[in-house]
Amino acid sequence: MALRSRPNRLEVKHLVKTIIAAKGLNEYRRLVSLQPTTNCPETPSPFLHFMTEHMMTIDAHHHLWDLEAVHYPWLSAQGEPRFFGDPSPIQRNYLIDEFREDAGNNGFKGSVHIQVGAADPWGEATWVDGIARTHPDWPLVQVAFCDLTSDQREHELDRLQTLGSIRGVRQIVGRAPGEDAASGTNTLIESDAFAQGLKSLQDRGLSFDLQLLPELMAPTAMVLRDTPDLRVALCHAGSPYDRSADGIRSWSEQLIELSALPNIYCKLSGLGMFDHQWETESFLPIVETCLEQFGADRCMFGSNFPVDSLTSTYSRLIEAYRTLIPLSDHSSCFGQTAFHFYRF
Repeated sequence: MALRSRPNRLEVKHLVKTIIAAKGLNEYRRLVSLQPTTNCPETPSPFLHFMTEHMMTIDAHHHLWDLEAVHYPWLSAQGEPRFFGDPSPIQRNYLIDEFREDAGNNGFKGSVHIQVGAADPWGEATWVDGIARTHPDWPLVQVAFCDLTSDQREHELDRLQTLGSIRGVRQIVGRAPGEDAASGTNTLIESDAFAQGLKSLQDRGLSFDLQLLPELMAPTAMVLRDTPDLRVALCHAGSPYDRSADGIRSWSEQLIELSALPNIYCKLSGLGMFDHQWETESFLPIVETCLEQFGADRCMFGSNFPVDSLTSTYSRLIEAYRTLIPLSDHSSCFGQTAFHFYRF
């Protein structure tokens, strides 16, 4: 994706000081020397790219929906509670302007849209791609749905890759114990076709967003060992749904199966879905464990809005994470990791 905006003079001054402090004067001089001789704005210099990367704050996991443009069965179902709460307050349009107000007012400058259960996944993907194309001042990439077990998988992936905003695929392995028992999605990790689909993503340079429950981490890690070059983003820190001391301990032990694989990254997102009365300190053991196991360079923040708006405002949510994540790790968790992983 081409860079959409250039830093202003004060931002450049701050970044120059940051580069010299972090990298040294010689590295700063090297980056400046690599600026292109052309004045074409579509050819950003390594110096400008470096600055943009270090300044860009990215929400790595959110959703949008226009109920008139795309049909989402779960958003049209009335009176059906979900594991994350009563969805009725969000069974309305949530469009890019509202999201940008939520995220932009809290310092974010780009984002990653994640598929969210559309009846027509291709229709959702093209709708999101249209938003990305018509809002060039807001860098937006997307992770779309593809059934990796389908005999039409390669055709669908070919079609998705015609969209400039596509970066990867999500096919949910696990949401919550009760819902999974009804849907049977846990069986995906036993499917040879699913494993072949993951290899296809790897070969195509696409990423995979992995949503599952802690008890599925070990068998899933065994499957993922066969695709060491597939970039995998673990959604919602692996969904630690049992927040008791024993539950957190068990989740942490199982998380090691995934964090030990260097191609798996972790999203600090969606933690309010299993704790509807959360306080900032409620998230502390989860955030600390993720940073300890993955390191900040493999962790990224995602708001999971508007789903997490059921339990919090955007401002309260981001303030909690900014409090819990050490200041030295902010640039990675709130921008750099997502910048590289999703190839902004």
